Amino acid sequence: MTAVHRDLSERIIGCAIEVHRELGPGLLENVYESALAHELGARGLRFRRQHPVTVTYKGAELEAEYWIDLLVEDRVIVELKAVESILPIHEAQLMTYLRLADKRLGLLINFNVPLLKDGITRRVL
Repeated sequence: MTAVHRDLSERIIGCAIEVHRELGPGLLENVYESALAHELGARGLRFRRQHPVTVTYKGAELEAEYWIDLLVEDRVIVELKAVESILPIHEAQLMTYLRLADKRLGLLINFNVPLLKDGITRRVL
């Protein structure tokens, strides 16, 4: 992971911690997405919400619809959850999005935890 990725990751995590500090666990994922988008913007980070991901199969683009929760600075994929626990399928989803979007760094953030640091998974492709 490059220094730029490391710095960006830390800034995104700082925003997520602020959201969790204000809202706590127990809300729906879309609430956390809206709040995190607000916090990212307030800190001057560029992002896109619900960014489409193209799936290519044997050279053909499929009509399948996949959406990245947040793409920050066109470098980091952020997938948000509000679940009891992160499952292997959630991590596989993040890794697939990294591969399909040709990005190196992804954060999987589960807001449904008492301490947010326990809900953050960082993956590098």
